Amino acid sequence: MAYTHIAHDCRIGNHVVMANAASLGAHCFSGLGSAIGKDVPPFAMVGGHPAKPHGINSDGLRRRAFGSERISAIKRAYRTRYTAGLSLADARERLIGLGGSSDDVRLMAEFVAASERSIVR
Repeated sequence: MAYTHIAHDCRIGNHVVMANAASLGAHCFSGLGSAIGKDVPPFAMVGGHPAKPHGINSDGLRRRAFGSERISAIKRAYRTRYTAGLSLADARERLIGLGGSSDDVRLMAEFVAASERSIVR
């Protein structure tokens, strides 16, 4: 039997429905009433039915004492995955390249590479 995996410091809104065996990455945020059918990468904000990405959880990261440089690196990685128009495989490769400079970006790259369900898009 497969189980849902929820990493540390995730914020999950009320009445959220998640698919069996979905993974939620560290520091992600899901909006009220979301339907999550795929994996949610670390630091991402998702919402809707079905859930779609809506940027990174920058307010939550600031509350957790993430500095502006760390948040900027996470935003660059998010844009690489979601706004650069890359296929998932190409985005994985680019994230791995970006990950050398940041533990947070490396965490995102490893999560995307390990995803078996694909990620919300």
